[in-house]
Amino acid sequence: MEPVVFLAALLIFVGIPAVTVLKLARLRAARPQSPSADVTARLEEVERGVQDLRHELAETQERLDFTERLLSKAREERRIGD
Repeated sequence: MEPVVFLAALLIFVGIPAVTVLKLARLRAARPQSPSADVTARLEEVERGVQDLRHELAETQERLDFTERLLSKAREERRIGD
């Protein structure tokens, strides 16, 4: 095969599609992506759920700390009483 024919075939079958793919990728990357209203609503719902869980966890930790202090105090009183 002649080098000129080979280069032309290479350009047609590889070069042009590659350039097209690169142009499309650049256009897609430059286009701002905004989530749909459904996705936004679902994300806000998940965020509210996470905030609720954080609040519940904080309350549970406070109760656990209080219980640990009571148990520690009771053990200390039993040790002193023995």
